[in-house]
Amino acid sequence: MRAINQGKTYRPTLIAILLAAGTLFFSSAEAESNLAPFSATYSTTWHKGISLRVEGKQTLTKQAPNTWHFEFKASALIASLKEDVTFTLPDALDSPIKPLRYAYKSSVLGRKREAIITFDWDNMRVLNDVDDTPWYMEVENGTLDRLGLQLQLRRDLQLGKEELSYDVADGGKVKHWQFKRQGSDRIQTKLGKLDAIKVIRTDNQSEERLSTFWFAPKYDYLLVKMVHKEDGESYKLELEKIRQ
Repeated sequence: MRAINQGKTYRPTLIAILLAAGTLFFSSAEAESNLAPFSATYSTTWHKGISLRVEGKQTLTKQAPNTWHFEFKASALIASLKEDVTFTLPDALDSPIKPLRYAYKSSVLGRKREAIITFDWDNMRVLNDVDDTPWYMEVENGTLDRLGLQLQLRRDLQLGKEELSYDVADGGKVKHWQFKRQGSDRIQTKLGKLDAIKVIRTDNQSEERLSTFWFAPKYDYLLVKMVHKEDGESYKLELEKIRQ
């Protein structure tokens, strides 16, 4: 896949990454569409000598029979983040969701960054616009945005898939993200003890970097916990509450 007009790559700061950790959330399901409107609150804690706690909220709403809007917001004293995507949902569970427009906006110590990705499926390309610098990039069927990836992963876990692989339009590039199921654990959460499916991200795994996720089948594979470790730092995300 090649970029038609090369643009600059967006690289979030550490605080933005911390806030963005809250975007790996998943919705609960209903029999007809495998999605249901909901609102959930998560907390993220960053440890490196000191601890910083951030609260994030995600909301999924239905806009039309096959069109949905998924949004995540987080804020701290020195930073804020908002991400949202509008997408269509296929009737078949084994067909990928189709993103239409993804937007990212962050502010860290007064420094603001914005990115918009518009999917042009008729011409099999996306329009990237990062800080008012637009360029086109070719994509293939099934390419996702970062938030759409979250929902697609949940759908694939429902299908019982072990190896989970996705192309993601992110930061001006098409990136290949891979995940793998690793059995199950019984974990303590704010909702009580839950049996959870354990999943690790494998495409960026190393001795110093590891991302682990736990999803609860009882709540239709809702993400209830995440732990990310990298370069002596650790991030922990936990579900606080959910409203459907």
